[in-house]
Amino acid sequence: MLEIGKYNTLTILRDTKVGLFLGKPEIDPEGNYDVLLPNKYVPNEFEIGEELVVFVYLDHEQRPVATTLEPYIFLNEFALLRVNYINQVGAFMDWGMEKDILVPFKEQARPMEKGKRYLVYLYLDEKTNRLVASSKTNQFLNNDHLTVEKGEEVDLIVSHITELGINVIINEKHKGLLYKDEVYDDSIRTGDRMRGYIKNIRPDNKIDVALQVQGYQSIEPNAEKILDELRANRGFLRLNDDSHPEDIKTVLKMSKKTFKKAIGALYKEKLIEIKEDGIYLVKE
Repeated sequence: MLEIGKYNTLTILRDTKVGLFLGKPEIDPEGNYDVLLPNKYVPNEFEIGEELVVFVYLDHEQRPVATTLEPYIFLNEFALLRVNYINQVGAFMDWGMEKDILVPFKEQARPMEKGKRYLVYLYLDEKTNRLVASSKTNQFLNNDHLTVEKGEEVDLIVSHITELGINVIINEKHKGLLYKDEVYDDSIRTGDRMRGYIKNIRPDNKIDVALQVQGYQSIEPNAEKILDELRANRGFLRLNDDSHPEDIKTVLKMSKKTFKKAIGALYKEKLIEIKEDGIYLVKE
């Protein structure tokens, strides 16, 4: 009835000395799944029968409890959290609740240290029915059955950075790689969230991503104009970097500076070839 680790829309059932009891009378008339909203979170004004949106988690005795605090992470999601302390059972991270969330030693990709931040995934342990977190994030990602397509805009979370590139989580479902030589922002760090695009899906379902739109959509209007001229002239224009500005202006109605920038973009996208006698359209 209650969704642990998520927001729940619940009805105020009764007011007591310790707080408000909330539930879903329409599907639980016996009140078997009522949950307490402690006094410290009770709004100044309320009415019995009114609905409240609350976050439900487990207290120190593993009982469901409601709060109006906003968590830093939700069930089955990823977030960058800070370790508050470590004891004999694992690391305890600040996730915005009164009770810290546990990352058992066996769920740590590498030994955690107090005060440091780590990207973790929040899940409900089936054996203990407790909310726990794990920094072994790959086990919660699956590339066997992909839900994305080439060229699609997606949400990315930076999971870790290697010499090859930046490993990312795609739509909180799949693993992907952003190559370092295609990233011009040195400030990217683990846990950063950004928008990206599916650049390529390999036969083994490994995914390459980019931060810019790929293909024709990423090309500026002047580059599109050159493509149109190439198509209209059987894929060839007798113009290149060495052409006289007046020749470029006559054919394309643009400056040499604009022309060089546009063909540079086309060449980078592997849409044209630049030769001594001119530019050629790569077969589409």
